[in-house]
Amino acid sequence: MDKLLKGLPWWVKWVAVPVIALVVFGSLVAALVSFVIGLLFKLIVFVILVGALVLVVKRVTSGGSRSNKRDW
Repeated sequence: MDKLLKGLPWWVKWVAVPVIALVVFGSLVAALVSFVIGLLFKLIVFVILVGALVLVVKRVTSGGSRSNKRDW
């Protein structure tokens, strides 16, 4: 590949080839980025929901044990 691009001007290597690659593979790159962002969003929502569930369960269980200790 290096021999192929050796005699070409700099703008072909650094401008034209990346632009052609984006045109050809642009939809694939966009789909991949969209998938990764969607996966991260779902992961963040999952972590928040599990954290909230743990917090609620700990409050409910510790609140019940506190009232039992006060009764004693």
